Amino acid sequence: MWRLARGGRPVTVAAVVAASASGSPGGWYGWLAQTAPVHWAEGGLVALQAAAGLPWWAAIVCGGAALRTAVTLPLAAHQSRLLAKLENLQPEIKKLSERLRYEVSVRGKQLGWSDKVARFHFKKNLRRIITELYIRDNCHPFKATLLVWVQIPMWVFVSLALRNCSVGALNSEVQEQFSTGGTLWFTDLTAPDSTWILPVSLGLLNLLIVEIFASQKMEVSRFQKLATNFFRVLSVVMIPVAATVPSSMALYWLSSSFMGLSHNLLLRSPTFRRLCCIPRTKSDSDTPYRDIVSALTTRYGFKK
Repeated sequence: MWRLARGGRPVTVAAVVAASASGSPGGWYGWLAQTAPVHWAEGGLVALQAAAGLPWWAAIVCGGAALRTAVTLPLAAHQSRLLAKLENLQPEIKKLSERLRYEVSVRGKQLGWSDKVARFHFKKNLRRIITELYIRDNCHPFKATLLVWVQIPMWVFVSLALRNCSVGALNSEVQEQFSTGGTLWFTDLTAPDSTWILPVSLGLLNLLIVEIFASQKMEVSRFQKLATNFFRVLSVVMIPVAATVPSSMALYWLSSSFMGLSHNLLLRSPTFRRLCCIPRTKSDSDTPYRDIVSALTTRYGFKK
């Protein structure tokens, strides 16, 4: 579900889930729930269920998996290519930075620059050099945020579409199908999961995603630590939130998170990375999955 990176968000997840749980759409939420992308998502879900002849719970899972595979997986591969290029640029940037620092120091002594003026010229020229490198290798960091700009709105629109279907905002026939379209312990997709199995599973899965990626960062900045803790808290907060929304939404969130984890692990496969033309970097491992398990067990003391 979470992807560590990562740009601004036009609609926050917390705001959407809070409005979804309120039960009475109005204001900005009422407007958003009736926008064209939400209606497209509703139509797509209904068309998928009718064409495949699946029960609604299976249609929701398959629809979420198809979206993540067809839309976000290619974008995630594109993001990985950009990040690999950026990582491979760091030695060149460091070398050019040292050379520039020497040249500015020499020039500053010739012209009598103060330390403040010398720092200004150094930073100004370093930004120019780095920008030229980004253009040369076509790897500007902002391009890596494309995944977020697509994934978050898509998640919001599908969530709202499922809520509309669950509360009868689409039509009463679909709501009736949702009420008997579940399985196992959540047979009614219009009602929250009273057993909390879906919400707790969602929270645990999201925590696993956060911990997997946190365990692979040997040296982290203060911002990265804060971001990791934020996502840990958000993963826990999503548990009671998922327990208040229709089971259809909680099921979609769970399946979406599972596919996100699967795709992120897939993108660590050396074979798959080569297929996606992702450049090899110094931090790449030939045994990524063994390294993940080892890092987790070492970090959390599962082994002595």
